[in-house]
Amino acid sequence: MYETLKSVQQEYVFSGATKSASFRKKQLTKLKNMLIQHEEEFLQAVNKDLNKQETEAFMMEIGNVHQEITHAIDSLDEWMEPVKVKTPVSHTGSKSYILSEPYGSVLIIAPWNYPIQLTFSPLVGALAAGNCAVVKPSELTPHTSSAIAGAIRATFPQEIVSAVEGDAKTAEALLDQPFDYIFFTGSVAVGKIVMEKAAKHLTPHTLELGGKSPAIVTEDAKLDLAAKRIAWGKFTNAGQTCIAPDYVLVHESVHDKFLKKLQDHTYEMFADKTKNGTFTQIVNEKHFNRLYHYLDNGHVVLGGQYSKENRLISPTILTNVSWNSPIMQDEIFGPILPVFTYKSSSEALMRVRSLPNPLALYVFSEREASQQLFTEQLSFGGGCINDTLMHVANPYLPFGGKGPSGIGAYHGFESFRTFSHQKGMLKQTTKFDMPLRYKQGKLANKMIRNVFK
Repeated sequence: MYETLKSVQQEYVFSGATKSASFRKKQLTKLKNMLIQHEEEFLQAVNKDLNKQETEAFMMEIGNVHQEITHAIDSLDEWMEPVKVKTPVSHTGSKSYILSEPYGSVLIIAPWNYPIQLTFSPLVGALAAGNCAVVKPSELTPHTSSAIAGAIRATFPQEIVSAVEGDAKTAEALLDQPFDYIFFTGSVAVGKIVMEKAAKHLTPHTLELGGKSPAIVTEDAKLDLAAKRIAWGKFTNAGQTCIAPDYVLVHESVHDKFLKKLQDHTYEMFADKTKNGTFTQIVNEKHFNRLYHYLDNGHVVLGGQYSKENRLISPTILTNVSWNSPIMQDEIFGPILPVFTYKSSSEALMRVRSLPNPLALYVFSEREASQQLFTEQLSFGGGCINDTLMHVANPYLPFGGKGPSGIGAYHGFESFRTFSHQKGMLKQTTKFDMPLRYKQGKLANKMIRNVFK
């Protein structure tokens, strides 16, 4: 079944039907109209699955996909142009350029935490680059998966975009097929499985994973704003965000002031949502139980309330957490935020480096020297200075991890490049022929060495 689907899409791409800019823009426009026509259905579905409320769901799930599509349509003619590059003197008479061509049929496996955005955002890049795609939404958000699959089937013929629903066995069966490209968003553990499957067919792939993303607050930071933006970035979507601040490192001289402001802003933004039942749910019982056991890994200074029945954990701030505790061994991916102190920049650097490369880094400081120190001396996927999360919503910035936090990047032009094979081309003149390369002997050897210096 999946072999036939992949083959039909590959044949469609190889027919040349997807090559023109007009075709690609048409598909992107259809995708945009689909988001508009099915918006209410999508919002209701993600509310049933995760209890996401309309404003947050539109902004974090649908609005930024609209931005991606608009940017791609407006930029596509430029992106598709052959890129001229320099040619060395040894190649006199020739011109060099790079052509972007679609891979063919690509497989997109989406996660559950932002099931709409993280399904359609990579699809924008795949279509812009002239590919066809098979989309696999997450089974952990079944209502949203069904809505996505239904909308795709009502909008696209299967040879262009097809949706396949199912559990991990379905994903495994899809991965057994020799797709031309694989794009996966999810956990590190599953990412390793995807990479292993891709290796069997030597399939190029992008892995968007996660990690323990730190927020560093220096002694000169604007503490009120830092606390407000960290609280928002952490507890939005109940912390189920791959780039959410996973822990805070705050300079010991401002720890108490910062902690008080962090509590105040967290309470102000999320207390009513927790009380009236509009705070985002934990996706399932398994993840709830994992997070529940983290609550005793430190001293609770705010939050700690939970409801197993409703899979709700209130925004929780912990202090006195050991670096060796379970909560610091893996990405938290929930509404629990440990706060640590540091004495010196070297200590902060050491702490971050002791953990695998994070997907994001957030530095709060008014001093440019501190901003440069942490952003240049630490390895991470991307991030913000004096903000959280917002870099991911900028279609002009590449987004992706490094090492354990991911392989490859996308968004905007980076999406087009990710889903395009870059063909290096050299066009040689026929008006003359340089005889040097055909010559042998000492003189020729000397001349060739001079040319290639």
